[in-house]
Amino acid sequence: MKVGMNLLLWTSAVSSEHFPLLGKLKAAGFDGVELPIFAGTAADYKPIRAELDKQGLKCTTVTILTKENNAISPDAATRQKAIDWLKTVVEINHVLGSETVCGPYHSALGEFSGTGPTADEKKRAADVLRTIAEFAKPAKLMLAIEYLNRFECYFLNTAAGARELVELVNHPNFRTMYDSFHSHIEEKDPAAAIRTVAPVLAHVHISENDRGTPGTGQVNWGATFKTLKEVGYDGWLTIEAFGRALPDLAAATRIWRDLFPSAEEVYGKGLAFIKSRWSGK
Repeated sequence: MKVGMNLLLWTSAVSSEHFPLLGKLKAAGFDGVELPIFAGTAADYKPIRAELDKQGLKCTTVTILTKENNAISPDAATRQKAIDWLKTVVEINHVLGSETVCGPYHSALGEFSGTGPTADEKKRAADVLRTIAEFAKPAKLMLAIEYLNRFECYFLNTAAGARELVELVNHPNFRTMYDSFHSHIEEKDPAAAIRTVAPVLAHVHISENDRGTPGTGQVNWGATFKTLKEVGYDGWLTIEAFGRALPDLAAATRIWRDLFPSAEEVYGKGLAFIKSRWSGK
């Protein structure tokens, strides 16, 4: 098991100004960090890779799609933009030495059709994602697709839906992930949800029901950790929390108030909580 910290708590674009933060997270005991990949080219991330190596930190990444590069769009040119962007994401991950790229890059974030996903949309997503999975194969990069709650996305909302998409893509470099925040909203039983995705599980986000400090809310952590261990999961447990520091991200994640006293509490107490629960204490 490895513990990571998602840097979206501080920024949507990591730069040299965040290098001292990387040092703090390393000193706190994290094995790695999760970097947002929302823009740029592979060359832009070379200094970040050098700093990660210097600090002795591994990394995973997270990315999204927008209306302009929506993988389920009926417009072929828009879907091609999704392919082009996700290929760039793979190249960036290769430069970073990342093991996994996670996120809801199956469809445009925050876009709604007014109904549920169609068979055509599922096929379009699978076709785009299969192309990217094949492109990621030489880089030994795992794609871990994320299902979101119904208020952020209509295309993929459940563990069962995520597993179905993995089966549609049918590629060894394409799997799914589990996020305790979204599961808390959408699933009736976190243990059952984890067991559903267990055969194709590649990443886990540890996120409280209010997006605050893990262990301070209503997520059923007992069932979550117990079941992850029972199914033999031994990958990343990455803390994902959101605050109001980034107005655009706060708006996208519907964060209108302070959910924790400080970022230091989130990662300090969050890390201690994960290690305690994983060890069975």
